[in-house]
Amino acid sequence: MKSQRDQPRRFSLEFFPTKTPEGADKVRAVRNQLAQLAPDYFSVTFGAGGSTRDGTIETVREISDEGAVIVAPHLSCVGSTRQEITDLVEGYRQMGVKNLVALRGDLPSGTGYGGGDFPFANDLVTFLREQWGDEFHIEVAAYPEFHPQAESAEADLLNFKRKVAAGADAAITQYFYNADAYFGFIDSIEKLGVEIPVVPGIMPITNFTQLARFSDACGAEIPRWIRRKLEAFGDDMAALRDFGHEVTLQLCQRLLEQGAPGLHFYSMNRLEPCQRLWTELGLSDPD
Repeated sequence: MKSQRDQPRRFSLEFFPTKTPEGADKVRAVRNQLAQLAPDYFSVTFGAGGSTRDGTIETVREISDEGAVIVAPHLSCVGSTRQEITDLVEGYRQMGVKNLVALRGDLPSGTGYGGGDFPFANDLVTFLREQWGDEFHIEVAAYPEFHPQAESAEADLLNFKRKVAAGADAAITQYFYNADAYFGFIDSIEKLGVEIPVVPGIMPITNFTQLARFSDACGAEIPRWIRRKLEAFGDDMAALRDFGHEVTLQLCQRLLEQGAPGLHFYSMNRLEPCQRLWTELGLSDPD
């Protein structure tokens, strides 16, 4: 069986579309600087219920036209029909896009099902393969600490296996700060016969309040020792960011040393945190 250590390594960065021209200009400047790091690709998020769909499409078009970095748009299927997904993917095809990140997406608040033709991400992956064959490299989501809506850890692992069986080429994880959770997840999926590369998602730590809110919403655990240290910094943002950087840097170093097939950085549309990590990890240096 092919292990994670045997997979080719890929390093990537994620952006989200903004809602104002000023925000778009700022992200464009950040993106242009991060492109100089020569990442394997940029991914672009897709808002819950398609709330940022137009922004996603325009951002993808712009990155594709620039041609400096491969672009991988997120494709959220919750609430979408087959025709809507077809129109969207055909639009991306015409732009020359060859990479997709296929996700279920967030369910509307207070509901157990978002409607549409695709209840789960594996249904979307199946549809993409049926319609376009191997034309796209398809990535899916993985949850080392398990999806917050999963019935059990076993159910979540089996759901991941279904996405792989449907035709996923690779996966990106939700962010985490406990490397053992990632390696435990890898051990579990390998026992199920899953061989695709699973790239750790990395969230730089720059703002405790924001991080705690995100983590509560998505089920990512902030280990108690990290949480208490972050709380203790109070308004000393410089010290908090230095500590957060060291925590994240050491996490990345351990992941790579123990065979992770790359890293996917959630940039939050900011330059310095990812640029600093990338540089200190030596990711732009030849192997």
